[in-house]
Amino acid sequence: MRLGSHLDQPVDSNSIHEVIKYIPSPLPGKYYDPDTTEPVIFGLQTLEELLSWNEANPFNVAAVPLVPREPPLDGCKHRTLVSHDMMGGYLDDRYGTRFIQGTYAESPYAFYHWQYIDIFNYFTHNMVTIPPAMWTNAAHKHGVLVLGTFITEWEDGSVACETFLKDEESYRAVADKLVQICYFYGFDGWLINIENTLSEIAVQNTPLFLRYLTDQMHQKVSGSLVLWYDSVTENGRLQWQNELNPSNRVFFSACDGFFTNYNWTEQSLESMRDYSEVQDRQADIYVGVDVFARGKVVGGMFDTKKALEVIRKYNFSAALFAPGWVYEALDRAEFRKNQDKFWALLSGYLDVHQLSSPLPFVSSFCQGFGSSFYCRGQVLKESWFNLTAQEIQPLYYYEQDGQGWLRSRGCPEDAWNGGSSLMLDGLIPAVCASPVCAKIFSLNVALLSKTLVRLIYKASDGITVSVELKTAPAGLCQRADNHAGTSVSPATLEDGHPLLNQLAQLCGHFKPAGWTVRYSLLELQECSVLTELCINIQRKGEAVDTPFICRVGEIMLLDVASLQIPTEQVQDLRIYDVVWLRGAGPSMEPVSSCLHLNATLQWKYPTKLIRHFKVYWRRLRGPDPRIPPGQLVLVGRAYSNCYRVTELVVPEPPSLIELVIEPVIRKGFLVPESQWGRRSLSYTEDTTQ
Repeated sequence: MRLGSHLDQPVDSNSIHEVIKYIPSPLPGKYYDPDTTEPVIFGLQTLEELLSWNEANPFNVAAVPLVPREPPLDGCKHRTLVSHDMMGGYLDDRYGTRFIQGTYAESPYAFYHWQYIDIFNYFTHNMVTIPPAMWTNAAHKHGVLVLGTFITEWEDGSVACETFLKDEESYRAVADKLVQICYFYGFDGWLINIENTLSEIAVQNTPLFLRYLTDQMHQKVSGSLVLWYDSVTENGRLQWQNELNPSNRVFFSACDGFFTNYNWTEQSLESMRDYSEVQDRQADIYVGVDVFARGKVVGGMFDTKKALEVIRKYNFSAALFAPGWVYEALDRAEFRKNQDKFWALLSGYLDVHQLSSPLPFVSSFCQGFGSSFYCRGQVLKESWFNLTAQEIQPLYYYEQDGQGWLRSRGCPEDAWNGGSSLMLDGLIPAVCASPVCAKIFSLNVALLSKTLVRLIYKASDGITVSVELKTAPAGLCQRADNHAGTSVSPATLEDGHPLLNQLAQLCGHFKPAGWTVRYSLLELQECSVLTELCINIQRKGEAVDTPFICRVGEIMLLDVASLQIPTEQVQDLRIYDVVWLRGAGPSMEPVSSCLHLNATLQWKYPTKLIRHFKVYWRRLRGPDPRIPPGQLVLVGRAYSNCYRVTELVVPEPPSLIELVIEPVIRKGFLVPESQWGRRSLSYTEDTTQ
């Protein structure tokens, strides 16, 4: 049974009262699961839905702004786009396609090789595909632009196109809605895919639609892109060209880029290179590569590098379609291994980009999913998936040098924070006296005079582990393939150092659960830029072949001056959209035995400071006043300033409970309880029914 509610919430009160009423839920079905009221992802199926769009789902708004990278997109000689299509339409939530707040999922699909790509297109066969916020958040943390998809297909697509491309007023109305949607949800542009025939009038208006959309996007969304997929020709025929040529150049000229179909040949690329319309815009042509290798294509699957080799020979950008092949077609138990292999094979044809995020720089290497969730090395058993939790990803690779070797990979078996750590394993040969240098990140991060470095790791016997930083004078642009610069090793801080005492007060005392926590300090005479972050592994003792394992749980670089900055207060916690349900409890009591609270919480706090928020509840008072108030119980983790509590079993009315928000900030400092957000909720039965 679903129960509605009447909410009485004074703005200036810290307590609200809820009278349970037996009325239908007011929540729109397309934004919330009808059974649980959990917020869900949606697409727009028809032109009518698009044109009538005027309400938005706050849960699907990206919480992470686009982080700058070096070089910027317009400075790349060629780019790499990934078009994410999965299982013929994302048939369940192992791909992050339904439940916005994440889900419990065994063996989900995730992407984490962001440092190799520039643009991520979320593709489905809905007319309008709005990228799920979790994918946009993960991409933006790595400086990768995210595109939604506007697609028309088959007979229905022809009807829609004839409607909205019939005149200027109609195509401007569609473009305006696409701009509004992109701006509201916080992604970066559109792939326009018209895969149906067009009438003479419609095809004449298509370039005008593209130009208007592109101009409006550039005005409203900084750095945005509009790309056109190679499908129809200038005479309105659905006739894939597999190249840019006089039959489709009019569309290319009206937008930011052109995504070719997949059945090209080397002669196609040679012809495009010599085509006058291409001059000075080679990077704007994204040569399509179907990773499934369907049709007559170059490369594909683990031979996709063959396609990249030819594309880069002619200095074009690449668009990799459906790299989820490693998940769909291969053993899912070997997903990480196969994904790492796929991208390692392509790495010679891909640029590694440098993140330019300011300090603090911190990563626990979490990939956004796992069989357990860890907090400071303590484990909470649950199979979970939420890509917003994904932290800045390191470089994953395998290197062999003579008799020695080094491998970098994600490790879900143990972690410090989140769902995975970074595993470095390899062999130091007897003939090698110098440390093994494992490059972890390529960066462009400004360092000030004093930088505190924290490394958390577990290492096998017989080795020592330390941090090495490569720096360059501020103002020098360092490309990822330019190894010039100065290598520095910050000085280790010993117990009793004043900075460590200060950190103990800020971060609290925690049990490292077998992890080594090492602090060091880098002092610079002039402002510098951090270009590489490396882990050095040195053999102890005699010169023998030395196998090693080092699991890195977290690395953090922090401006020492920021230790003086106080933590923020959670403000304006609100509770609304309350819906009551009756159903089974945690011990599967009979149906209708338990009362479930479902409610939206919203608050104010600078999200750039946080790793996540912990959402708690506790009982304050119930029907029996002799029972003391309860302890705080964790409800879930939020990665933005709103959270939907769903199916929370609460005491029978009349009762008083409290909902609490604790910020978990990136620097690791504990936020005092006095600065948490709190709101109490009392509720009673409706005695009038």
